[in-house]
Amino acid sequence: MERESDADGRRPIGSPAAGVVHSLAQRHETLATVESLTGGLLSASIVEIAGVSGVYRGGLVVYATELKSELAGVPAELLAERGPVDPDVAAALAEGGRRRCGADWGLATTGVAGPEPQDGKPVGLVYVAVAGPNGGEVRQLDLDGGRDHVRSAAVIEALRLLAERIHAADEAGGGGSADGPGEDARDATGTAGAGRR
Repeated sequence: MERESDADGRRPIGSPAAGVVHSLAQRHETLATVESLTGGLLSASIVEIAGVSGVYRGGLVVYATELKSELAGVPAELLAERGPVDPDVAAALAEGGRRRCGADWGLATTGVAGPEPQDGKPVGLVYVAVAGPNGGEVRQLDLDGGRDHVRSAAVIEALRLLAERIHAADEAGGGGSADGPGEDARDATGTAGAGRR
């Protein structure tokens, strides 16, 4: 289901996305995405899956640093202090997307795809983050290869991280519902503190 990659780097994206969409549909839970590094590739991989409309709420592509704050609710002081490629920024993006889109789960990507380093951060340094009803997680990736490979691999790893968190919630007996934890996220939409952990 989650094969590493095909030669073109595109084909494996559908499998992890299909697994996540199926799991969320079974749980009656929703998903939102916030992308910097992947620039819409993550959301495109999700909406390719048939039946996704009951699961996917929407997403934000916040390529410019100031939009991470203005649209996704990342604290401006955090961005000023650490820059956009940072684990806490990734966590804030995921939580901000979850809250702003009124979803049960938020999934985010940020990093350096290249060809040049950014703000002293090396090409291939990527953070993927998930925020859910029971907290979140950030994963650091150190990816090799060209720009397209870094972006595609980030999508796959973000979806894997989400799948792992959903599985962990299932094992903990955290099967949600449409009237469950997501209501808190929807109630918080647009608040000044959105995106803070």
